[in-house]
Amino acid sequence: MKGTAILFQEQKVTFIEDVDHSIYEEIKEQCGCEDCNCKLEDKIVNFGSVSPVFWHEDEVDWDYGY
Repeated sequence: MKGTAILFQEQKVTFIEDVDHSIYEEIKEQCGCEDCNCKLEDKIVNFGSVSPVFWHEDEVDWDYGY
């Protein structure tokens, strides 16, 4: 299942589209840690501190708003 992970960080919100639910679960387990990271497109990405994180199944329709 693919969807969009929505990460809330100190000064920004990050949307990661078209990711497997397992990536979301990996990030969710690290919520509240100083260095939240995961592997995206064969690269380790460090998002820093993330809390909370949400999941939206499928892609976000940016023209409609959700």
